[in-house]
Amino acid sequence: MKTMGNFIGGQVCLSSSNQTVEVHNTATRQVERRVTQSTATEVKQDIDVAHQTFADWSRATPLRRARIMFNFKALLEQQRDELATLIVSEHGKVYSDALCE
Repeated sequence: MKTMGNFIGGQVCLSSSNQTVEVHNTATRQVERRVTQSTATEVKQDIDVAHQTFADWSRATPLRRARIMFNFKALLEQQRDELATLIVSEHGKVYSDALCE
């Protein structure tokens, strides 16, 4: 079974706590995956990284930010079906509604 980590500073990081939370498929009630449960220290470090990242983002020019956001939009569109499938399994939405998310 897949264990998902936190996405911090551009990398997926598993917690040192070795504790996880189960994510269930709402339709089947089966465990789909596990999510790592961070320690308080890890959360603090994550917040510090987010503050630094926001400071860096704030200094970027509007043109640079727009290019990044358009690239992000393109990535979302490329992964549309996979993202919709995740929404269906985690939230119980019908596929057509999940595509609009």
